[in-house]
Amino acid sequence: MKIDERHLIQLAAVVKTGGVTEGAALLGLAQPAVSRTLSMLEQRLGEPLFIKGRRPLQPTALGSSLAEYGLVMLAASRKATDLVESFRVGKSGVVRVGGTPFFMDGLIAGLCAEFQATHPDVRIEQSYGYFSDLRAALKADQIDLAICPIDILDEGSGLEFQQILPGRNVIACRVTHPLLLKRKLQPAQLLDYPWVAPPPGSPLLADLRALLLSFGATEIKIRYSGGSLMGVINYLKAADALTVMPHSVVFAQRKDKSITALPINIPHPERALSILKRIDAPRSPAVDQFADFVRSGFETLRHLIKRHEESVVWGV
Repeated sequence: MKIDERHLIQLAAVVKTGGVTEGAALLGLAQPAVSRTLSMLEQRLGEPLFIKGRRPLQPTALGSSLAEYGLVMLAASRKATDLVESFRVGKSGVVRVGGTPFFMDGLIAGLCAEFQATHPDVRIEQSYGYFSDLRAALKADQIDLAICPIDILDEGSGLEFQQILPGRNVIACRVTHPLLLKRKLQPAQLLDYPWVAPPPGSPLLADLRALLLSFGATEIKIRYSGGSLMGVINYLKAADALTVMPHSVVFAQRKDKSITALPINIPHPERALSILKRIDAPRSPAVDQFADFVRSGFETLRHLIKRHEESVVWGV
């Protein structure tokens, strides 16, 4: 004999509340409908489910045993309902975000933790890549969002982007670097020191080479390469080397007082840090909320950086 799961859930609700009216209210059903269900179930079983004449209703041994199964299903149904509602409002789900290593480690990882403080049931899966890899991952539905610097997005790419921070590179060094003592820093003085190369494939690597050539370098002194953000920072802390980094990444390290930016203007890259996603991607409330949170975080960061720049005299 197969018993309808819905009948067990209704039985469980009545046993839990002690009355048909109350059980029906718990499930959002009409009282007559629940009464008919219980009568039909008793007829099919050929056994009573409740002891006659007891108020509140008291289940028989069989009724109690069946209600236990119904309670499990009722609890699962409630959890499923809560899960769906949580998903609809962006409080649960999965966010797959990919991005360039320095930005992900220096800025986005911290924003992920802040976002989950109010969205603890959202799981974030972070991955790394540069623009071409991230674009391919978006189109293959391997990630939901990409956060990376881009120059321009081709028409018909199937992607949309929102700029979250203008592109701005600086020369990073340790806070005790000798060049910080110079009153009027000249570009040629930077060539007296070794350099740290950004990771292979990073747009920063091309920026570094172009920058040093503009300073008149005939030979680029690369002392260290291939490191992660923390690897580069730890190297800079222990040496008088220099490197090119996004200003936002250097600014984010200010509380550690380990690295800083030389107060010298260098050519700005014609690109901006942006959030990329597929135009035809299925809507995910958690992904939308995370993207909004990142945009808001960078809006705050942009104001902080602007205030900082206004308090520092930058050379030409």
